[in-house]
Amino acid sequence: MGIWLLVFLTVFTHLSFAGCRVILSLTAIHYEASPFTIGVILSLLAIVPMIFALSWGRFIDRVGVRGPMLAGVAAILAAMVLGWALPQLETLFIVSTVSGSGFILYHIAATQAAAAIGAPEQRIRNFSLLALAFSTAATLGPILAGLAVDSLGHGGAFLALASGVLVNLLVLARKRFATPRHEAAASQPGKRRLIDLLRMPGLMPVFVVAGSLSIAWDLFTFVMPIYGTRIGLSASVIGLILGVFGAAVFVVRLILPLVAQHVREWNTLIAAMFLTGAVLVLFPLVEGVPLLMTLAFLLGLGLGGTQPLVLALLYERAPPGRGAEVVGVRTLLLNFAQASVPLAFGAMGAALGMVPVFWAMGAGLLAAGYAVTRKR
Repeated sequence: MGIWLLVFLTVFTHLSFAGCRVILSLTAIHYEASPFTIGVILSLLAIVPMIFALSWGRFIDRVGVRGPMLAGVAAILAAMVLGWALPQLETLFIVSTVSGSGFILYHIAATQAAAAIGAPEQRIRNFSLLALAFSTAATLGPILAGLAVDSLGHGGAFLALASGVLVNLLVLARKRFATPRHEAAASQPGKRRLIDLLRMPGLMPVFVVAGSLSIAWDLFTFVMPIYGTRIGLSASVIGLILGVFGAAVFVVRLILPLVAQHVREWNTLIAAMFLTGAVLVLFPLVEGVPLLMTLAFLLGLGLGGTQPLVLALLYERAPPGRGAEVVGVRTLLLNFAQASVPLAFGAMGAALGMVPVFWAMGAGLLAAGYAVTRKR
């Protein structure tokens, strides 16, 4: 499998999944579900896959990537067809669980494939291209989902957006390409334990940095609409600020392979932590739209390039034959953050206001960046 085929498959898979996420929300609203019910439906996209992420990573280490990728896209396709075939609120809980599980299984397998394609020094380029594929689909998926709901209705939208994973299912089923596999996995005797990975001094700092930056990303996308509304910004302006953030993410992932040739991964990650922390501290002190857009762009530059670098470091330091398992640990941590950040920071914001929320996360990142610098 070449990297460009992987990028093609990833764009279509994430296009369907990102669209499914939006259709789930709109369909639940159409059925007049309560905000709590909608929250439960969307949380199932992350919570259930989080439980199985580690075991799926170990499975992919043993069997390779083609089978899990097939299973992942088949699960997303089945979930969306179910959403079309049984149009009722209760179905959405199943659609969310199955599609989220399928996407995470595909995500771990695709990451493993990107790591195994080419030489180790090509991993940052491969992970950057994979991240660009996710960014492109994350932008187009919600747009296509909205258009499909307006044109075809909620059930028809599920079926229309399922076409992306249907294409991938046909490609994966028919094309007998060689798939990357870490053969060293079979030679690792004994039971594999999560605690053994967390105790490894080379891996734990990467997990901490990955978790901190992921929480900052989730915090911004969760809190920015609330903060923007409180200072009187319109929905279109809030969307524009979030769009500027997304544009910066795309730009930095585009140029990252060139930057990585001249700057070491850890130095870039530490700089990203300091930049992100500083922007989060400044953000609640600003109300002017041009300055908010500037800070959002800087935040996108700081956070956008971290995922490929983190993945490259994880594969560099993972024990032989346990690359996908390490990615499963990262997925578990990130899904936990995605499920808990809205609850934790929402409660803090309700009790203390938005300023302490931004400052707490910003100060935490600055402190973490300083600690990593001292440790190194």
